[in-house]
Amino acid sequence: MHRLLLCVLLLIASPLHAAERLDVVASFSILGDFVRTIGGDRVNVTMLVGPDSDVHVYTPAPSDAKRIADAKLVVVNGLGLEGWLPRLVQSSGSKATVVTASAGITPLKLGAAADPHAWQSVPNARVYVTDIANALAVAAPDDAEFFRAQAKTYLDKLETLDREVREALAKIPADRRKVISTHDAFGYFSAEYGIRFIAPLGVSTESEPSARDIAAIIGQIKAQRIPAVFLENISDDRLIRRIAAETGSKVGGTLISDGLTGEKGPAPTYIDMVRHNIKALTSALDH
Repeated sequence: MHRLLLCVLLLIASPLHAAERLDVVASFSILGDFVRTIGGDRVNVTMLVGPDSDVHVYTPAPSDAKRIADAKLVVVNGLGLEGWLPRLVQSSGSKATVVTASAGITPLKLGAAADPHAWQSVPNARVYVTDIANALAVAAPDDAEFFRAQAKTYLDKLETLDREVREALAKIPADRRKVISTHDAFGYFSAEYGIRFIAPLGVSTESEPSARDIAAIIGQIKAQRIPAVFLENISDDRLIRRIAAETGSKVGGTLISDGLTGEKGPAPTYIDMVRHNIKALTSALDH
């Protein structure tokens, strides 16, 4: 009898059991990482767009509507990133609270629209984390203290990360802080940390550059004295080697922008992603 009573008391006193965890849907992998880090074992996190997938071109599956219908919270980036999501939430009939993690961030422009890639600035990532922690605390008040403690630990780590980025880039002379990149996802990183990201002339991200495109890029590199190039849509090594040989610029590896990698990749978490990008940039820009 005593043993049975003890078991019952232990069950009552323990944190949320798996069945009682807060069900949260995150629109893509970076938000999923934030939610998992803050929520710990008190949340079940489902990502609509998983690792190694592009949130920009995502097509929702029927199973996504069910995931949203079952969730208590749906965490989205906002700033126009998930154009496909409002209709999905509506069609699911979900009563979930939709949380915009970028709330409070002043958006930059990308052409005529808002630039949605606000997470590329670590101070902005701290805003995301605070917004998510507050939303979790409202959704599961019994665990509010736990979420706030988890968020504080993570915010401290992000503060250290921000310092790391600034210290690494401070070692690069100001006139060398520019790269050519086919990505347009680094506007916030550029504004925060003073690295210029310059689009390659005449190159579309849809197709590989032609020999004529490469000649234009080589002219651009020489004219603007650009020390590093990140052209991720070139699979022909000969073109990469030609750029390096004719300009003396370093051709960098991969910059990760719109989502995390799988566990075995170089960036399974947000902090890993920022460190990976800093290493790629500094090794390409350093003398």
